[in-house]
Amino acid sequence: MKFSLPSFGSKSVVGLDIGSHSVKAVEIARKGRSQEFDLTHLGVAQLPPEAIVQGAFLNSAGIVDAIREATEKAKIRTKQVAAAVSGHSVIVKKVSLPTLSREELDEQIRWEAEQYIPFDVNEVNLDFQILGEDGAEGQMDVLLVAAKKDLIDDYVQVITEAGLQPAVIDVAAFAVENAWASNYDANPDETIALVNIGAQVVNINVVTGGVPTFTRDITTAGNQYTEEIQKAMSVGFEEAERLKLGARAGEESQDVVPEEVVQAMHSVTETVIGEISRSLDFYAATSAESRINKVYLSGGSVMVTGFLEAFRERTGHEVEILNPLNRMIPSSRFEPALLDEVGPALGVSVGLAMREVEA
Repeated sequence: MKFSLPSFGSKSVVGLDIGSHSVKAVEIARKGRSQEFDLTHLGVAQLPPEAIVQGAFLNSAGIVDAIREATEKAKIRTKQVAAAVSGHSVIVKKVSLPTLSREELDEQIRWEAEQYIPFDVNEVNLDFQILGEDGAEGQMDVLLVAAKKDLIDDYVQVITEAGLQPAVIDVAAFAVENAWASNYDANPDETIALVNIGAQVVNINVVTGGVPTFTRDITTAGNQYTEEIQKAMSVGFEEAERLKLGARAGEESQDVVPEEVVQAMHSVTETVIGEISRSLDFYAATSAESRINKVYLSGGSVMVTGFLEAFRERTGHEVEILNPLNRMIPSSRFEPALLDEVGPALGVSVGLAMREVEA
């Protein structure tokens, strides 16, 4: 497993976001040394219902087919890919340790990690990033990441079976941070929160001066919209998805959205925002850098009608929808309507595609 704070190497990779609802494949090309880039390839493929449940791969063949479909739609020839993991099998923790060199920490990290992760250290892949001195004499801040080996193995297997080569397995929250850092000018004195709302997991990453200070995944996410509509209307998954998309289209939809669907959507919006708000409040109560200056929302669920306004009203934060294509060179390669539709859901895949690796 490899992860990093936003950085760039020398060889491009395909950003492959294997979500529980769809697979997004993205490839970009940088314009010289500038921050601008061109979106060269983009493909999206839907996953079969319940192919991935609570992080478990229940239909590997369906996932492999979706990866192939997404890359074939995008006409991608590059074989090396970067993918991202999240959920309860991934632990990200900022810890304070005695000052050590990277070589010394490499030798001791497994012993140090035992004190901070709730898994058997022999069952996880570990990585770390030294953040610097923490102000206490002889101490340093380290960002510790642990992911269960069986989760990593699942990703490696489906990527390999799809005919691709896993070059990087990153953390979804860091991939979104990479997309944000590559598209916006960071103020070193500000604290921002990146909130990515996927189908089954919400990734929360609070960043101060370009450094993650609080990272958490919660499992109250976008799929709840579909589940609540199924209950309210006594319909199957596919019909509930159709009704959800109709409600999300709002006034642009030609269909009349049943009141039961509107109420179900509103109820889930309140629940999802409530869970996110509690995590942000916990950060504020436990951190010295407690004031969040701005929240950036990403993920398909942020396009639900009224979500942005409800989030702003409930939390009181300044809020903006993250545009992972903010610094993209204007191109006629893709229809603007398509990019407007899928753009908010590309935070992870674009951030991964920004993760260039050494040749």
